Amino acid sequence: MQKKIIHFLWISLAGVLALCVGVFFGLGAYLNHQSTQVGSEMGEIYMNQLGTQIQMHFKTAVEMYQARLQTLQVDAELERASGTPTRISENAQGNDFSYLALYSSDGSCEVIVGDQLTISDEEEFFSSASEDQIFVTDGTSESGERYLLLVSETRLVMADGRSASYLVAGVSMDVITEELSLDVSETELYSHIIRENGEFVVENGGATEETYFERLLNSDSVYGTTQEEAVEALEDAIENGESLFLVTKIDGVERNSYIMPLEYSNWYMVSALSYEVLQDPVDNMLNQRLLIFLSGFGLILLAVLLVFARYFRLSKKQIEELNEARREAESASRAKSEFLSNVSHDIRTPMNAIVGMTAIAEMNISDTAKVKHCLKKIALSGRHLLGLINDVLDMSKIESGKMTLNIVSISLKEVTDGLVSMMQPQIKEKGQSFDIIIRNIIAEEVYCDDVRLNQVLINLVSNAIKFTPEQGEINVTVSQEESSKGKNFVRTHFIVSDNGIGMSEEFAEKIFESFEREDRYRVRRTEGTGLGMAITKYIVDEMEGTISVESQPDVGSTFHVCLDLEISEELKSEMKLPPWKMLVVDDDEELCVSAAESLAEIGVQGEWAISGAQAIRMTQESHDRYQPYQIVLVDWKMPEMDGIETARRIRKCLGDDVPILLISAYDWSDIEEEAIAAGISGFISKPLFRTTLYHGLLHYMGELPDEELEEESDFSRFAGKRMLVAEDNELNWEVAQILLSEYGFVLDWAENGEKCLDKFRRSENGYYAAIMMDVRMPVMDGYQATREIRALEREDAKKIPIIAMTADAFSEDIQRCLDCGMNAHTAKPLDMDKLIQVLKKYIH
Repeated sequence: MQKKIIHFLWISLAGVLALCVGVFFGLGAYLNHQSTQVGSEMGEIYMNQLGTQIQMHFKTAVEMYQARLQTLQVDAELERASGTPTRISENAQGNDFSYLALYSSDGSCEVIVGDQLTISDEEEFFSSASEDQIFVTDGTSESGERYLLLVSETRLVMADGRSASYLVAGVSMDVITEELSLDVSETELYSHIIRENGEFVVENGGATEETYFERLLNSDSVYGTTQEEAVEALEDAIENGESLFLVTKIDGVERNSYIMPLEYSNWYMVSALSYEVLQDPVDNMLNQRLLIFLSGFGLILLAVLLVFARYFRLSKKQIEELNEARREAESASRAKSEFLSNVSHDIRTPMNAIVGMTAIAEMNISDTAKVKHCLKKIALSGRHLLGLINDVLDMSKIESGKMTLNIVSISLKEVTDGLVSMMQPQIKEKGQSFDIIIRNIIAEEVYCDDVRLNQVLINLVSNAIKFTPEQGEINVTVSQEESSKGKNFVRTHFIVSDNGIGMSEEFAEKIFESFEREDRYRVRRTEGTGLGMAITKYIVDEMEGTISVESQPDVGSTFHVCLDLEISEELKSEMKLPPWKMLVVDDDEELCVSAAESLAEIGVQGEWAISGAQAIRMTQESHDRYQPYQIVLVDWKMPEMDGIETARRIRKCLGDDVPILLISAYDWSDIEEEAIAAGISGFISKPLFRTTLYHGLLHYMGELPDEELEEESDFSRFAGKRMLVAEDNELNWEVAQILLSEYGFVLDWAENGEKCLDKFRRSENGYYAAIMMDVRMPVMDGYQATREIRALEREDAKKIPIIAMTADAFSEDIQRCLDCGMNAHTAKPLDMDKLIQVLKKYIH
């Protein structure tokens, strides 16, 4: 039955549609033909009459100016005969002549009013005067001003005594255009005056071509013929002295155009009137027919709707279900594609550093210092990767499209150190020059989402690396100034610049839009989804900051991120070094000044030099005055003489006792052997924050300050403290046992929440100093175990620190842990620095 209904509906649909199409197109074609034919006929009649009026107006104007010229000539001859001083110049201007000149039969010219002109059709122009005929042409001055020229025979004498044959007067073409109303409106009516070869004498209506023939060829269309055939027809009409009617479409506007010859000249008048002006009355006349047509079509359409009403009732539910399923599938596909594109680049960057540093550590397994260095970089990359994974796993953010910021106290030094570690493998692979520069740092410790800030900087630097050729330069500048938000905030600028391929001004305006990539060969060869800059812009906007870009193709790009960050408390007074005399050597003068200011804040007298030669000279002079430098900092990469060669020569002057330290944003391991051989004592990584200088120079102080001694005591302060660890995964228990045992803890293991509760209940009061509680465990989870422990009737049940140790790391997970009675939360994998700080807070 269903097949019969469908078959019947398809047959009905085909028949009704065929009928609708036939009626619609038949009536439409007939009415359109009638409308076009009537409009064309009316247009030709109207334009003929209109052109004739303009032609008569032109003729009258020419005769009027010719009469004025004759009067002007007669007055001048009478004045000359009577001996009265001639006033021909004033009379000419009074008759609207902007140009007046006497011409002799040999072509000599004396200009009375205006500037020298170049006359078109000069031979025919002067011969018409000899034959006592009116003939006009045009002339052009050296400044480009155009004139309508008239001529009359004369007996006036030129200034040099020669007899003049002709008196030529000129009227500005602007005056002629205004008098003839050749440019009534840009959309209603305008007129051109053209020569026989199509060149414009007067052009209106926004014409930009040199000839009217070219304007026809460049038109969108010519009704009833091609542009080339229209030009041929116009040439034939001009040759025969006839008029021509055309309907043209130029710049998207259809116009009736009428071309007819102008009397007293070799010119033709082209009058153009908007097609709609004449077509509207025709359309109004045909509205009644159109209404009848639409009524008939409506009846047919009603029949179609009645036929298919039953079909829609039967299939509506099924169609809606199919559409909903399709929408859900498309939405899921888009979300999946966009999600994977967004996170792919961000995850691969730290993974690249982790894999690379792991390989380096394996190759140098016996070199403890190098392995330790690699592990430090792996830890930095791992922390960044962990932050990204936390966001990846937060499905609510993916579903809602919203992003939340985790504002914590961060160190700009750690941010830049992490950036250097993360980017070095890619920089090294392309042999690029990379530097991080700091200027006027007011506060190193600020409140910010460190994962998101790292993501912004990594995106910008990765793009710079990607679009900068080998041996290119990439610089990151961090500077600060006072914030408009108040004294508790600091405006921090992050500027990433390169000398790569750059981008066009048009693309720079839309670079922060999703999926945008410039369509250039060098860009197409570079991998990328076009999402990185859109993500970066979204993060900066969420931080209430700004981001901008300046770029030029083949010159480079500069991205500028500006954030107002809240200042975190710093204990500047605790960082003090002896009043050493120190020399800083770097080819960047601003870096030297900044480093000297930072040294002064920690008690060191800093001097600086901007080249190796200057540093050697200053070292020698200081040594000769018996005031030698006690420490020297030398930049690795400097022009003319690099840091290693500079250090080698300074070492000859200072001897072996004075520390010479190399400063660079590059990996120390690449140049360590060569540097040590040159007499370099150690390495300090750029950028030179105050804390970087303090901790880098602390080793050469002779003794450790109290806070460093306190730092070392962290490994012994927890000695013998018992801790109960609730963890169902044996591998996680092993990791926790090894890490915490290093700090002196004695650990007991509970495989689930129930065993944890039982071990605590059977222990003596105060036996355990703390409990590390996993959340997701079999039998009894961590939340329930915590509530049960807090409910026990014993003195230490309410006081013992219970610290969550779980991979559930989102804000709602942390709050749930606190709500059930836990004291604090630490996320897996364990960050021992943060965990020890938490334990120091609760264990005394």
